[in-house]
Amino acid sequence: MNYETLLCEVKDQIGRVTLNRPEVLHALNAKVFNELDHAFMAMTNDVAVRVILLTGAGEKAFAAGADINEIARLDVATGEAKARRGQEVFRTIETCGKPVIAGINGFALGGGCELAMACTIRVASETAKLGQPEVKLGLIPGYGGTQRLPRLVGQSMALKLLLTGEMIGAAEALRIGLVDEVVPANRLMERCEELAKTMVSMAPLAIAGCMEAVRWGSELGLAAATDVEAEIFGRLCGTADKAEGTKAFLEKRAPVWAGR
Repeated sequence: MNYETLLCEVKDQIGRVTLNRPEVLHALNAKVFNELDHAFMAMTNDVAVRVILLTGAGEKAFAAGADINEIARLDVATGEAKARRGQEVFRTIETCGKPVIAGINGFALGGGCELAMACTIRVASETAKLGQPEVKLGLIPGYGGTQRLPRLVGQSMALKLLLTGEMIGAAEALRIGLVDEVVPANRLMERCEELAKTMVSMAPLAIAGCMEAVRWGSELGLAAATDVEAEIFGRLCGTADKAEGTKAFLEKRAPVWAGR
């Protein structure tokens, strides 16, 4: 499907979603939210897609934040509705059941940083800049940033970034755990594709099971989360892919995954 604010394609079982509003550094407005929601739902339901790459067109920005023209017009009711819509879309990305790799090229600020945090893995170029500057507008992050940031970097570091509105570079983001890798700008998408191809080569149900177990682990206590892990492990033991994986290992050959 053609979108106004996104470029989308599927190739070699990898879906690619590129934010495409370069004139405003891919600022997130209502149209972007609607199209992201539609694109990710479509790729979630497409059996030909195993991994999704998300980035911004060009080299200046992943997403520079919310569209301030829209934010300036919000009141109490529309502001809460705006936050809930952003949270809903980012939760769709976070829980789509397929790995989503963010290729952070340039600015990832405010809503852009929140979008990156909703992804499974974050790879940043050396020129990337990240931050949550909402306090400078008299606001807080509204799309999950106050919740995902502490889970990634710890409460104290998260509060430092949230309360100062500080923008940090890629090296600092890597040091505190906000991103997972930093690579030269000209290797960013190459590295994202390397990771995606590695994941595509693995058992698809096992990939989904790992993501499900880790997600529940962040939301449940340890005892309940390990119960979930055991249930998923048992479920996978009954799959054709588990039988194929163990058989291929014993026969010293590459497995052929059926996804069932």
